[in-house]
Amino acid sequence: MTASADRPCQHDRVERRPCRRSRPGRPLRWPRRHLGRLPLLAAALTGLVGCATGGPATPAAAVRPAALHGAIPTTSSPEPSFTLTDTSGRSYSLPSAARGRVLFLYFGYTHCPDQCPTTMADVATALRAVPSWVRERVSVVFVTTDPRRDSAPVLRRWLDRFNTTFVGLLGTAAQIAAAEATTGIPPAEAAHGSAGAAGAYAVNHFAAVLVYDRHGQLATLYPSGVTPAQIAADLPVLAADKVLAS
Repeated sequence: MTASADRPCQHDRVERRPCRRSRPGRPLRWPRRHLGRLPLLAAALTGLVGCATGGPATPAAAVRPAALHGAIPTTSSPEPSFTLTDTSGRSYSLPSAARGRVLFLYFGYTHCPDQCPTTMADVATALRAVPSWVRERVSVVFVTTDPRRDSAPVLRRWLDRFNTTFVGLLGTAAQIAAAEATTGIPPAEAAHGSAGAAGAYAVNHFAAVLVYDRHGQLATLYPSGVTPAQIAADLPVLAADKVLAS
């Protein structure tokens, strides 16, 4: 890690606070004062509901309808529309690149000492715990918020530590800011006064996974505190289109 030893990575405070581990029947809420910062994700977050029964026929059909974990928005929000460059140098556009798939979208950076590696490790652990038919319907996309240090080789090596199928996206600072804006999250910025030895610095950024269903609608968000087991429980539900309406 190259972030300053004196100042840990300073993420948006609403996302650094550990959330209560959600389960059906228990609401998971963010502080109201922060909701206005998320124009496309705004509105109160609702609790989760119970399970019903699904009929077995195929692996997807055998999945029982269920509510999701995490922070459930009450308003509809479609997948963002932007084009960046992946780590192989090819153009990568959302929503077309993930059409028909579950999309896990995260904005972060490779020098992050805490939230980013923990989040990617949790998602990778969850994916290893589900059947192959589920994994085949999921795309994980990581957008760097630190284009100055995160070159394509750096980002690719870092993501490969977790899962070689994870997509890494790069762009100019302006392109990344535009992608954040169309996603509806606060823009990332270098933390003032955080520079340390050899030019190390922290980057403040929105630190939750945005999860879109196979129809391109925001289904839930995973802030800090959602466990790999909870993510793994949600994945078949998302992949089989069996999410219960809140």
